[in-house]
Amino acid sequence: MEAFSRGLNRQFLLIIGVVVLIRLAFLTQPVQGDDPYYLYAAQHAQIDPAHPRDFRFLFEGNLVDMRGHPHPPLNAWILGALLAVFGDVYEVPFHATYALLSVIAVVAMWSLARRFTEWPLGATLLFVSVPAFVINGNSFESDLPFLAFWMAGIAAFVAGRLSLAALCLGLAAMAAYQAVVATPILWVYCWLHARESKPRWAVALTPVLVIASYQLFERATTGTLPATVLAGYFSSYGLQQIANKLKNAAALTAHTGWLVFPALAAFAFRGRWRLGVLAGVGACFVDPHPLFVVSFAVGAMVIASNIRWDFLSAWVALFFAAALVIFFAGSARYLLPMAAPVAMLASRERRWVWPAFAANLALALALAWTNYQHWDAYRRVVGGIRQEMQERRVWTTSEWGLRFYLESEGALPLTRDEIVQPGQWLVSSALATPFNVTAPTATVLELDVTTTLPLRLIGLNSRSGYSTAMLGLRPFDISSAPIDRVRVEAVLERRPTLSYLPMNAPEAQAQIVTGVYDLQDTWRWTGGKAIVLLKPPAEPKPLRVKYYIHDSAAARRLRVRLDDTPVGEHTAAGPGVYTFETKPISGSAVTLEVDKTFSPPGDLRKLGVILMEVGFVP
Repeated sequence: MEAFSRGLNRQFLLIIGVVVLIRLAFLTQPVQGDDPYYLYAAQHAQIDPAHPRDFRFLFEGNLVDMRGHPHPPLNAWILGALLAVFGDVYEVPFHATYALLSVIAVVAMWSLARRFTEWPLGATLLFVSVPAFVINGNSFESDLPFLAFWMAGIAAFVAGRLSLAALCLGLAAMAAYQAVVATPILWVYCWLHARESKPRWAVALTPVLVIASYQLFERATTGTLPATVLAGYFSSYGLQQIANKLKNAAALTAHTGWLVFPALAAFAFRGRWRLGVLAGVGACFVDPHPLFVVSFAVGAMVIASNIRWDFLSAWVALFFAAALVIFFAGSARYLLPMAAPVAMLASRERRWVWPAFAANLALALALAWTNYQHWDAYRRVVGGIRQEMQERRVWTTSEWGLRFYLESEGALPLTRDEIVQPGQWLVSSALATPFNVTAPTATVLELDVTTTLPLRLIGLNSRSGYSTAMLGLRPFDISSAPIDRVRVEAVLERRPTLSYLPMNAPEAQAQIVTGVYDLQDTWRWTGGKAIVLLKPPAEPKPLRVKYYIHDSAAARRLRVRLDDTPVGEHTAAGPGVYTFETKPISGSAVTLEVDKTFSPPGDLRKLGVILMEVGFVP
């Protein structure tokens, strides 16, 4: 017995050592992905610790309410505490702290594996090698805190330590709303193993009660229910549309095939191989690339093999079913709470575990290295222009890590209606620039973001759905094409060349100042207020505005100003094409304002009328 105990201790230390080494390798990981938005909340926590999300910030050029963020505030509190201690964002101590959460998750996995498998070492190593665990464990997003407390809560529950289970499940609920899925999973455990234990049935309700209490607290103290704000953004962005849900389902199925290495998964769940073949044939019609076809086929086998009535299988089936309903982007990290039971079930094929662990860990580290180089490129770009940024105003339309490092050096995010001035700089990303700026510019610096390995989690012309199924369905992609293209541009003085400007004219881009969206066919939507520059005519001429009111548009009155002087307004009876024309006048800057705007489903733009032509009558 003593020798057995020593053996288990050595195995446990081996597992902890592997996790620590993985995290040590990425202690300098740059800020990435959605990290900046959690850091904004952490900054606000210094002002209002009880409501770290009670503020607004610019996202893709629009002012949005952080209370609509799809995660409760636990992660903001963790980052806020680190900010309070260190005074600023420092990658190494922040990642070292988050590494402790990885250890918590793995310790909980070890505890569960000892109860549900004959080989806890193999099962836990499979869990450690899951690509999403290796990659996303290096970020400051909420996935790692949620996973740590989700795993700890379930492990404590199974071990009968109900007070600890309630605490951990409550923390998991404050990290992610999907913690509520733990309730039906744990009720299955109660039904199978502790049917008469009323305290267990009650403790399983902890995530639901904590989330409900948090919503009520926010409603009572801020006057707003976060769930209502979140639902509004779901509607505005069209996130729950059927097309997005289908992509989400396909991507999550493919990611399931990589929770453990596909060769092991296919062998461990081979009882459904006929379904896997059919799924693979069907996948060929969606994306014939072998990565997607094999991943989808194996993922379908894993899911179908776990639709049966035991605790681990119920855990897999219930969480995957919930993921299809809750999520919309199909990201690989969404399935991290499902990795533990899949790893435990797959570990029963002992002879396959070591090669599967080695192969999956090698792939995970390669993908994590690619991910590191991607985000480090932004850090290096900003470091290279730091001195020049101190000498001028710098704007950015980018998001994610590039935005964070630019803002750290004094840059500001650009709103959709901001008017940039000559001499200022504009930094944009081809991958994460949600809107174009119409000012004339000259390129100061252009850099292609590439990596040493031809692997892609996200990127230009990549079909990887690792982060979002909106870009593809493959669990990752193989490509040497640039991940991104970062451009630094100097804003030039506008010199209008046309006095009469059709919206499809090549010169339109340079003469539109603000409030006019991208070209669609021969016309452009305006916002609530639009400004266009014209070349002044040699002698006064009538100013003409030709526009169209869409059937869905709310606007009925158009007001026109020339160089800040009102020159008239036009009231429309309803949808249709209209032409407004003034007496002969002269000037340059034409301002168009509508009385009302609207936003179509899935479109956050505030739209006014469709502008076709504007200018001085030839």
